Amino acid sequence: RDHKETLGLNVSEDFARFIERDFAFYAHQYHRLRLAAEALTPGFECIYFNAQNNFTLQYPVLLAPLRVQDSEEDILRKIRVTAAYLDIMIARRIWNWRAIDYSTMQYAMFLVMREIRGKSVAEVADILYKRLCDETETFASNDRFRLHGMNRRQIHRLLARMTDYVETRSGMPSHYAEYVQRKGKHGYQVEHIWANHPERHEDEFAHPNDFEEYRNRIGGLLLLPKSFNASYGDLPYSEKWKHYLQQNLLAQSLHELAYKHNPGFVKFVRESSLPFRPHPDFKKADLDARQDLYRRLAEEIWDPKRLQRELA
Repeated sequence: RDHKETLGLNVSEDFARFIERDFAFYAHQYHRLRLAAEALTPGFECIYFNAQNNFTLQYPVLLAPLRVQDSEEDILRKIRVTAAYLDIMIARRIWNWRAIDYSTMQYAMFLVMREIRGKSVAEVADILYKRLCDETETFASNDRFRLHGMNRRQIHRLLARMTDYVETRSGMPSHYAEYVQRKGKHGYQVEHIWANHPERHEDEFAHPNDFEEYRNRIGGLLLLPKSFNASYGDLPYSEKWKHYLQQNLLAQSLHELAYKHNPGFVKFVRESSLPFRPHPDFKKADLDARQDLYRRLAEEIWDPKRLQRELA
């Protein structure tokens, strides 16, 4: 009642329009978003990814730029651009150990909503692209990103995205839905390349705490079936190296044969210029190399230029 003029609700016809047209339009779009949050939907994958991170603030943000008079094409493009922005923002915050919960993000998302409300597709893309470019915390700002007691599920989802990206860009079908599963006998889990035996690495680490910090870095982690970890997880790297060839492509990339019998992967490595290489041994320098690889892989997956590509 206090804002009826702002809402354009002055006469009875205005109220009818609000219920029959405006409310129906936004209710339909909200329902569409909720369905996309529950299952991978072509074109709306980022909505599902954001929902997996329990980012419930995405719904008002995604609805903010939509207008009743928008064409279906513009509606879809606005949703994809905005969802991609949120996906990139969330991944960067996780990489830098920043919270993404409702109370932490509420005001920041209010500012985003206010800035993009009712804008055109091109304007939304430009605004959100600039926001990402202006951020100081990116994947490059934390070269020691690692597993700790509170982020295992987030690391699991990041590794699932990274593994799936490498495989799909190499011409393989997507297995993301499989990789992200944590429960059941076919579930996947985060596995350390180095077994928890600091005594095996005393030539490079004087103290077990130093070894543990390095061991937990994302470059020393893989996403593998629970059965693999149970069978091989405690073995020295030299003994389980060959077994990685039976696993996903990110794990296979540790072995030299992955670069000889997989033309799709070899083409992806060549065209992406990502620093993939085999690691017959896995010393401290090898983990550093994988840390750099994962960082650059993350920068490619969560590239702000994705927003601009939606305009093509």
